[in-house]
Amino acid sequence: MPPSPAEPSAGPPPDAAGPPGSPPGGFGPGDVPASAAYQSSLELRFDEPRRPLRAVATVLGAVLALAALGVPLGLLWAALAPDTPVLKTAEGAIYAEPQPEQPIAADGWFSLLGLAFGLIVALALWFVLRRRRGPVGLLAAVLGTLVAAPVAWQVGRRIGLATFDRLLDTAPAGQAFSKPADLRAGGVDWLLGVLPVPHGNLLLPAFGAAVMYTLLAGWSRWPGLRPEPEPAEFSWVSAGTPAPTAAPEPPAPDAAEPPRG
Repeated sequence: MPPSPAEPSAGPPPDAAGPPGSPPGGFGPGDVPASAAYQSSLELRFDEPRRPLRAVATVLGAVLALAALGVPLGLLWAALAPDTPVLKTAEGAIYAEPQPEQPIAADGWFSLLGLAFGLIVALALWFVLRRRRGPVGLLAAVLGTLVAAPVAWQVGRRIGLATFDRLLDTAPAGQAFSKPADLRAGGVDWLLGVLPVPHGNLLLPAFGAAVMYTLLAGWSRWPGLRPEPEPAEFSWVSAGTPAPTAAPEPPAPDAAEPPRG
């Protein structure tokens, strides 16, 4: 019985060209270019869809946490800033010294602590909010420190304020006591009576946070600011590339030499 004619192959046409070194039928299952594989992996792992609600929740959570940290900051400021000695008179309390240095020291301590607080906050948020690095992280750091500064000021200035008010009302004229630390180079103004606007050295924590976060972003080695896998994690060898043949073994010392012509 004569052999049946060969059936046509169901594969790609023979003229389908592929990259150099690829099979004649085109790309094999492992012949995806390395650059395309690396880019697709980055897109799958790091190019998440934008979620505005999640970004807003992240910023609000950071602001609330930093506002709570304003309490220990204010306690630390009250412990370091010196009280100002005053004298009770018939008109009220006056400074016991003509030009006291304690109010200036209170402003200086708050400025130093606030600036250091902003730097530490930016550094902490850079590592805690690794997947939110960029505008979201910067906004969380700036808004959080803007809220934490007035909280620290109000907490610190109220340490000993009740005792000062009581002595101011009940102490006889000529009695000496002390006034707790307060700010003279900063405060809060109310815009339209409803929106608080801090000014002066209350802005130093936000300034420090913005500068530190910007420097961290500028020094980042990743274009997207978020950690990315190194290209070495991917295989640059195509699955269709044949493995190199092993080199022939040298002949044994006692092997017979071939006949010479």
